Parts: sequence; structure tokens; C-alpha cells
Amino acid sequence: MVVDMELQEAKDYVLQLMKDKDKIESDLKELKEILDVNHVSMDEALVDSEGYPRNDIDVYQVRHARHKIICLMNDHKAIMKKIEEGLHRVHALAGNEVENSAATSSTQESVHLEPFLRVNLVSPDSPAAIAGIQVEDLILKFGNIDCRNFKSLKDVKNMVQNSRYKPINVRIKRGSNIISLNITPSPWAGKGLLGCTIIPIETVER
Repeated sequence: MVVDMELQEAKDYVLQLMKDKDKIESDLKELKEILDVNHVSMDEALVDSEGYPRNDIDVYQVRHARHKIICLMNDHKAIMKKIEEGLHRVHALAGNEVENSAATSSTQESVHLEPFLRVNLVSPDSPAAIAGIQVEDLILKFGNIDCRNFKSLKDVKNMVQNSRYKPINVRIKRGSNIISLNITPSPWAGKGLLGCTIIPIETVER
């Protein structure tokens, strides 16, 4: 129960950080539009060749926008770090929560299951990397999806979308070992919610 409460608090904290990040990005977009309207970049000179303020732009507005952009970029960098740390904590707590059930899960079932997906890319610092997923891992079970009911990658995509911030138990075959991992789909610095690429294994490859 204590772990459940801590996990929920950790999720709420990350969600709030994500909202703050979205606000920062929205503000940055508005400030960038001010520079675009004035046809200047972040480092373009605001004075003419004689050292006088340019009369073709709103110098005060541009200076103010530039200063705010620099401040917000620093804020964005800091909040992305907090989000990453928060996701680590969510994953750690989720791992603890499912540790007992994962430990007692049926390994016999895994032996009889055939791999149906292969991991061919894992991005650094992504939810997949944090979970311990590696390139060339063969997936035996992804949540409740296995070789018996898998139809297409859309099945996996739908499960990921519906499991944001919720751990998914993944059983993989790595060499001769069967490993049980928990991956928590969540936004991160890169694309998607996992940060890995998986491809279906054709029957002839099994």
C-alpha cells in the first residue's frame, strides 16, 4: 500500500513537470514568433553600422524576447533533467511493486512461448534503456501479447499508448536466458513513449 502511494505520488509529480515543460515550450514558441516578426535571430545585431538602434525593428521588444528565451531555455533544460529523474523513480517504484508477481511468474510458460518481436534499436536514456532492454533482445511476451495472439505492431502500439506511466511486464529471450523486465511507457527527450524500435519476427526466423 505504501509503495502504491509512493508510486502514485511519483507519477503525479512527473505529470506536473510535463505540464510545466509544455508551458515553457508554449512560451518559447510565442517569443520565437516575436523574433520572426522582426526578422531577427538570437544573435543578430540590433544596432546599425553607426552604432544606433535599428529603426526597422522593435529593439526593446526583441531584447526582452531574447532575454526571456535564454531564461526559459535554462528552465527547460533543468525541468527535462527533473523529468528524467522522476521517470527513474517511477520505474524503480513500479519495479518494486511488481517484483513479487514477476518473481513467481511461470517460467514454464516462457519456455513454450516463441519470440515474435525483435529489438533492433534502443535509444540512450529512453524508457526502454532504463528498463534494461537491449538490441537483439527477442520478445516472448509484451504485456498480454504473445506469439499466439499477436496480429500486428498496432497491437503493441495501442497497448503502449494505453499504458502511459504504467509498467508493462516484458519477457525476453537474451541468448539462452529468459528475462522478465518492466518497461514504463512515458514521454522523454526523444520520440515516442519507449525509445526503442521493434520488428516482427517472421516464422522462418523462429
